[in-house]
Amino acid sequence: MTTVKAVSGSASEVASVKASPRERLLDAAAELFEREGVGVGTDALCRAAGVSKRSMYQLFDSKDAIIAAALERRARAVSAFLLPPPDAPGSPRERMLHVFRRLEEAAQDPGYCGCPHVSTLVELKDLGHPASVVALRYKAETLAFLRAEAERAGAADPELLARRLALVFDGAATRAGTGVDRLDGLALSTAAALIDAACAGR
Repeated sequence: MTTVKAVSGSASEVASVKASPRERLLDAAAELFEREGVGVGTDALCRAAGVSKRSMYQLFDSKDAIIAAALERRARAVSAFLLPPPDAPGSPRERMLHVFRRLEEAAQDPGYCGCPHVSTLVELKDLGHPASVVALRYKAETLAFLRAEAERAGAADPELLARRLALVFDGAATRAGTGVDRLDGLALSTAAALIDAACAGR
């Protein structure tokens, strides 16, 4: 998910020069994997990072390890962007809708590629892959957040509401990431309708 703009110009060039080979590899991997998929070859990855293959394999045991490490870093940034801090003000309803407001915001970026967790899982089709394990963990954490807030909101079935909201999120992120839909507030309004229906009269 494209959520944080990269700094352009000389500042980013200086930062790139100062970054360690490991950091450059992870930065390049995150960008290439999001834009082109995890099937990107190691030659292209090393060129983008300005790192030799020998150095790459001294830093990481395998390409799979790079995919997992890059997704871990990306996932932390995505979670920090999507989820409100634990001490942030707002009702449970507002805290759940915060996720969808952030999604709508991210989807307006022309470079938005959808949810990196879902994209990785779909592309790899291997739940035992190290990167799939990372993706599943972060998806589970988001689901747990929604379930906890749904319970606080008094939903009749917090688990069911959380799963429904997760389906809306993943579907909306995928449609926006593939350029099929601009969302235009639809993800947010759909989530609000689900929350209000689940918590009606409570």
